[in-house]
Order: sequence, then C-alpha cells, then structure tokens
Amino acid sequence: MAVDDGYDDDFISKSQVKREAEAAQALGERLITLRKEQLDQLDLSETLRDAVELAQRITSHGALRRQRQYIGKLMRQEDTAPIEAKFAEWERKDRVETARLHRLEHWRERLLTDDAALGEWLAGHPDSDVQRLRTLIRNAHKEQATGKPPKSSRELFKLLRESSAE
Repeated sequence: MAVDDGYDDDFISKSQVKREAEAAQALGERLITLRKEQLDQLDLSETLRDAVELAQRITSHGALRRQRQYIGKLMRQEDTAPIEAKFAEWERKDRVETARLHRLEHWRERLLTDDAALGEWLAGHPDSDVQRLRTLIRNAHKEQATGKPPKSSRELFKLLRESSAE
C-alpha cells in the first residue's frame, strides 16, 4: 500500500539549484584560464567554446562579468563530468610533477651536503654524467663559500632533472 506523504521525490530546493548554478559558473570561469591547447582537449559545444574564447579576449571588467555569467548559463546545459574529470587529470599530473621536482631538489641538497649521496645517485641512475656531476658539486661548494650566486647549484638541478627517468 503506497502512502502519499505529500513530498515529491524529484524535488530540488531552490538553494540546491543555486549551488549547482554557481558550481557550473565557477567551472566555466576555470575554462577561461585555460590555454588553447588545453581547450582543444575538452569536448565543448561550439557555443561554449566561442564564449570562452571571447571571454579570454575581453578586457572590460563589466563585459567580462557578463560574459562569465553567460558562460555559467551555458555550463548548466553542458555535461560537466568530462570537464571536471579532465581538470582532475591535469591536477594529478601537476602533483606528480611537483613531487618529482621535490625529490630532485632533495637529491641536490643531499649531493651538496653528503659525499656518499653521489654513489647512491649513480647506483640508481647509472647513465648520469659522473664527471659533470662532480664538477658541478665542487663548483657549488666554491660558490657557497665565496657567497656567489648559486649558478652551479642550478645547473646541478637541471642535470639531475635530465638524468632522472622517473
């Protein structure tokens, strides 16, 4: 026996509709910050794509605000799941690359402070240019001692980045 309690199961509150609209507009504003090659990776409708490209060219504050609102309106008609997934993928790649650079930074510091670190680096990266590494480490020590800019330290980081195949 079905009981009619007077509530509609499909009811969405006005607040929920507003939150969804604001989320769509925020996602649309993120689209405005993308480069052309990133926009090419997204499956956007032609209307939305044109609106985003126009917003990227607008310099007037008021006009840009109106264009953002228009993009938000268009976003409410789009399937945002693939767009959000692509943003998440890009963020994951950025986090992975940042973590890799942090590891290399840690290696550079170890190479400059610990003599045994060079052997560990070479064990993990046998294709590294040993002579160049030793020269850069020695020069970085000299630069630190004399208070010169860390040119060799920067070059050491570049060499580590090129040598690492992580």
